[in-house]
Amino acid sequence: MRTTLLNRRSALLGVTSAVGLAAVAVTLPGAAGAAPLRPERPTIVLEHGAFADAASWDGVVTRLQRAGYPVVAVANPLRGPATDAAYLRSVVDHIDGPVVLVGHSYGGTVISQAAAGLEGKVKALVYIAAFLPDTGESSLGLTNKFPGSTLGQAIESVDYTLPDGSRGTDVYIKAEKFRGQFAADVPADKARLMAAGQRPVAAAALEEKSTRAAWKTIPSWSLVTTEDLNIPVAAQRFMSDRAHARTTEIAASHAVSVSRPDAVTRIVEDAARTVR
Repeated sequence: MRTTLLNRRSALLGVTSAVGLAAVAVTLPGAAGAAPLRPERPTIVLEHGAFADAASWDGVVTRLQRAGYPVVAVANPLRGPATDAAYLRSVVDHIDGPVVLVGHSYGGTVISQAAAGLEGKVKALVYIAAFLPDTGESSLGLTNKFPGSTLGQAIESVDYTLPDGSRGTDVYIKAEKFRGQFAADVPADKARLMAAGQRPVAAAALEEKSTRAAWKTIPSWSLVTTEDLNIPVAAQRFMSDRAHARTTEIAASHAVSVSRPDAVTRIVEDAARTVR
């Protein structure tokens, strides 16, 4: 009986040793058949702009996830750069590891302010048909700096009452003008859905001046849309050049994340690949 138990014990130790050696063989770098170790991929945080919502990133999210990136598409409150940047910053604070911030349109104003002082965590900024304001500049001021925007002819304002009894004003794009103004290269059925689900921006948000400009200290990329009727192409070029952003131009409408998700994803991945 003793001999049998010893034999069983010896056999068990042999199996255990074999399993342990196999585990080492799989996990040690350079071992035969071992998968190469890959650096940590940054989390891509997407910030939509006015007259859109987080669903406007769906095509980009799908492609980034397929490529193996963790992605967060944030719901932008659209109340003002200071308020919206504070909210976005709280999202970034709860993400482990490096982050690439991507902003569309007014979302560019928000990421520029939110990322200031977070250079150790936010490794790249990507502007998609977006504002890159300097300190003291507003989204509306930059739009009006150059000719080409027809947004003023397509919007309607709706007043509302705040909890303290004061009044505020939200701005929408009129449903019948939405596609031509915002999403001319998006299929008509999709554009109608976007118009119905658009998130209004507070009129005051477009006039509020930025207090920080993170593109001065964080590497930046910019996608300029040459068929844009919201932000004039000359304004986009001016801001991108001033920020020394790595810039790509594309013949697309303002809703480029919807109409050209492949092109947007390429720019984001270019930025993400620089993160170490």
